Amino acid sequence: MVEDSVRKYEQAHLDHVLDEIKKAEAKANEKISTAKRDIRGINEQINDIHLNTTTYSGMMDTALSFRAQQQMLDERQNSWQHSSEHLATLQRLEKQPYFARIDFQEKGAEKPETVYIGLSSFSDRPDHFLIYDWRAPISSVYYEGKLGKVSYATPVGTQEVNMTLKRQFQIKDGTIVTIFDTDEQVGDQMLLSALGNHSSTKMKSIVTTIQRTQNQIIRDTKSDLLFVQGAAGSGKTAAVLQRVAWLLYRYRGNLSSSQVVLFSPNQLFNDYIDQVLPELGEHNMVQMTYFQFVNQRVPRLHVQTLAQRFAAGQTKQSRNIQRLLTSLRYFKETGRYAKHLGHADMRFRNIMFNSKVFIAKDKIKEIYYSFNNNYNLGNRLDGTKEALIKYLNHRVSTEMRSKWVEQRVQSLSKEEIDNLFGNEPREFDSEDQEFRFLARKIVMRAFEPIKRAINHNNWININGQLLHFLRVTPKLINLADYDLTDAQWQEYVNRFKEDLRHGKISASNITIYLYLYDLITGRHGDRSIRYVFVDEVQDYDAYQLAYLKYRFPRAKYTLLGDLNQAIFTHENSHTLLHQLGTMFDPEKTKVVQLTESYRSTKQITDFTKHLLLDGEEIRAFDRNGERPQVIVSPDIDHSVDAVVRVLEKYQQEHDAVAIIGKTLEDSERLYQELTKRNVKTTLIRTENQRLVNGVIIVPSFLAKGLEFDAVIVWNANATQYQDDDERQLLYTICSRAMHALTLTAIGQPTPLLTGVPQDEYELIEE
Repeated sequence: MVEDSVRKYEQAHLDHVLDEIKKAEAKANEKISTAKRDIRGINEQINDIHLNTTTYSGMMDTALSFRAQQQMLDERQNSWQHSSEHLATLQRLEKQPYFARIDFQEKGAEKPETVYIGLSSFSDRPDHFLIYDWRAPISSVYYEGKLGKVSYATPVGTQEVNMTLKRQFQIKDGTIVTIFDTDEQVGDQMLLSALGNHSSTKMKSIVTTIQRTQNQIIRDTKSDLLFVQGAAGSGKTAAVLQRVAWLLYRYRGNLSSSQVVLFSPNQLFNDYIDQVLPELGEHNMVQMTYFQFVNQRVPRLHVQTLAQRFAAGQTKQSRNIQRLLTSLRYFKETGRYAKHLGHADMRFRNIMFNSKVFIAKDKIKEIYYSFNNNYNLGNRLDGTKEALIKYLNHRVSTEMRSKWVEQRVQSLSKEEIDNLFGNEPREFDSEDQEFRFLARKIVMRAFEPIKRAINHNNWININGQLLHFLRVTPKLINLADYDLTDAQWQEYVNRFKEDLRHGKISASNITIYLYLYDLITGRHGDRSIRYVFVDEVQDYDAYQLAYLKYRFPRAKYTLLGDLNQAIFTHENSHTLLHQLGTMFDPEKTKVVQLTESYRSTKQITDFTKHLLLDGEEIRAFDRNGERPQVIVSPDIDHSVDAVVRVLEKYQQEHDAVAIIGKTLEDSERLYQELTKRNVKTTLIRTENQRLVNGVIIVPSFLAKGLEFDAVIVWNANATQYQDDDERQLLYTICSRAMHALTLTAIGQPTPLLTGVPQDEYELIEE
């Protein structure tokens, strides 16, 4: 703690800064009012402009007046928007102007400098900063090192300073509550204070407690691939959201939030993090789940949902098939197969008209393969389209003589005739000429769906193409490498064909489907996206990540996750790092390990890490709490009673309480049982629901990335969590808890607890 004289000095400085912020707010309000007044006045002037269209010069004068007024209007609206955004920043600063101070001396400088660090920069006059943005290069010194010599990166190279003071503040309602002087990157007292807070339905910014390793993640500019492996609760997601904010600051003017994409585990998680960037004064980046990304491309297909994916039973055979389909090797084979289609085996569809074949698939095939061998797939597709449109135009003249067209012309009402003519002249030399005009219009309108089908590539049979690719896979890949036989593969292909016939496709096949389609149609991806972030990357496979790299070819990638939390990919997740190494330049790849867990108390972290076979690498931050408890009950009624008792205690002590079931069915059953006992909870059934205050019940696959003050694990017994396959899942569920954790079990508790030292939890047997 610091002396009273220091406290008085810092409070006086804070009062001065707050006065200057309030003055700036008054100026911003004045600018907003002036801009509003000006906009009203300009709109009135625009309405008063007299339209002079009698002469050419009159029309020009009118147009110039409009243009001048419109430019003035645009200028005032920009001024209004800029002032409104500035005011919002000032209002955020008024609540908490800054959280740190550093004193340092640059090489060759006569005297030390003092810098106060906050959420945004603020100056009371040009180049006189009272607060520096936490993202400014000099602010990195605060996060990077201890007192003494510290180097930091700037746009013009590395700079070195001698830091003599590092001071941290907690400010509330314009008053300094606490001051810490420390030589650590962020003092443990400040971090402890932040971690002791209650959870809420929204993730908060961590700028006041960024740790050194997190700072390296946030400010990395050199890596094409930044892979962050972090234990549960190590702050990897929070650090990456700060990274987005830092990048938008660092490349302001050259990078917008619409050029940054975050792939998150589910929609619930999107909802949980959507306030972090606005809190820092930035617009949210594009946020979506991987399956939202693929679903928007295939509206007619039903892609396996998260719940279906989680519930799907996995035999050894189906796991081997998944291992093949999701491998980087299969991604490369898809590319080789697509190149072969330039010479043979392309699948086409008939183009239909009035329930009859209009252009036969054999004719399309003939056109497609009529081009030179050096045509790539994209050029071949464009050439075929062009030929099909020419053929369509040629058929208009032929179709005009059809009986149905003659009947249609004769049955036209006056309104329909007027509609066909539109603004075109109606003078014809003969009735026959008028008939031909109307007949052409009718045929062209009737052919519109055909034209659309040609332009939208509906003549390509992508379903048939993927089926063919799967059928020839044994010729491309030795199935024995994946412990599969030809008969097993054939059985799988037949099942795939049947699912596709009913409009269903699995999570792994949808990526192959889209990649194959993109290769055939020559789509090269979105080159405007500059940064791609993938959270919970352990639940992705190599094929999906390779496809993302193909779809966003100019982007730099930040992938973050915890290989201990793979609940969909299991053993495949541990080969992910190796496969990524072959996708990116090793010289431009950086792997950062975050082993310290901040979310949970030491007691919860120690308990959860022993659920894993190699959990010793995870270090608990020294924040103490109660030991987790395991309550074993003889039947469901007693177990639900135990949940009710624990809930009563947790609701008195904590804000955010969650009960996590293994499956949606488990969660539904518990919800009904609690409702019978008049216990109010909210059941989260789908990822599109919002997190709410109060007790929630959520299935395990929707709890990824979330955190709660207290967690009850529903029915962690020997049947539900019986072998090593469930180890990562149970670890993921338990590590959602910040302050308190209870596991319930009906009958025998899960054998996965045998690796946890008995003194690390309290066993209660009813």
